[in-house]
Amino acid sequence: MALKQISVFLENTTGRLGEVTGTLAKSEINIRAISIADTAEFGILRLIVDNYDKALKTLNSKGFTTRVTDVAAVEIDDKPGSLAAVMELFQNLKINIEYLYASLQGKAGKAVVIFKLEDHTKGMQIIRQNNLPTVESF
Repeated sequence: MALKQISVFLENTTGRLGEVTGTLAKSEINIRAISIADTAEFGILRLIVDNYDKALKTLNSKGFTTRVTDVAAVEIDDKPGSLAAVMELFQNLKINIEYLYASLQGKAGKAVVIFKLEDHTKGMQIIRQNNLPTVESF
């Protein structure tokens, strides 16, 4: 099963990121993982939250432009080489990663890496076949 990521498209102006986080805070939605990529004019804020449905409705009701993407969340040991092993597996099996980001939210001694895979179905199949522990919510 895929984890749902919410992408929020933002103008690159002072305070815009604060508007998103403030909106989520007022609705008691907890951000579990966050990433932002920007250009001179706009940014794409990527979020994993504890209540996906409520967050999406809240953001849309406030006029934010959103998109939902299926991502894979893999739990790895929080130690040197753990991510490299997953990357080597994906490379050897020709799984293209569009982007990734990580969160230490989870079990002690573990990290969660969120992958946007070019072919999500194939990637999830590889993850399952290689017994990589996945996270469906956190």
